[in-house]
Amino acid sequence: MQRVYREDETFTKEDYTKHPLPKGEYEYCTFTNCDFSNSDLTDVKFLECGFVDCNLSLAKLTKTALQDIAFKDCKMLGLHFHTCNDFGLAVSFDTCTLNHSSFYRAKLSKTKFKDCKLQEVDFTECDISSAVFENCDLVGATFERTNIEGADFRTSFNYSLDPEMNRMKKAQFSLQGIPGLLSKYGIFIEE
Repeated sequence: MQRVYREDETFTKEDYTKHPLPKGEYEYCTFTNCDFSNSDLTDVKFLECGFVDCNLSLAKLTKTALQDIAFKDCKMLGLHFHTCNDFGLAVSFDTCTLNHSSFYRAKLSKTKFKDCKLQEVDFTECDISSAVFENCDLVGATFERTNIEGADFRTSFNYSLDPEMNRMKKAQFSLQGIPGLLSKYGIFIEE
């Protein structure tokens, strides 16, 4: 199968559920209002691309390269980011729904999550050191043996983190988030 190379192109309202995205490399491309749900993006390389108002739910990301990728207003349910090519993995999320996705063992240092729904997301053994979680809903998210050193959770909510099971040095939390750090102990804090 021949691989394509696309540079500095815009793809709008494409339905990749009916006509799969050709395998290859996409550099400086923008995908707007495209449907990638249940698509096979195995071995596709995205370099410095943007995804705006796209549906990527349940897309297959095996060995997919995501280097300097910005996702905005995207629906991204059940994605397995841990299967991506980890070389140069760099992503940011703005107003995205990532519920039931997995970042197991992913290296996401300094990643920005802004206004995202991260319900039931798996961050087990992930490196999210110095990441910023700005106004994110983390209800049911799993943090086990996770490096969250220097991460900023000050405006996020509904998280539950076990300080004994995670590396948390210099992580930032708000006073309202303290119950999420003590839930393991059955301690209730009243305002």
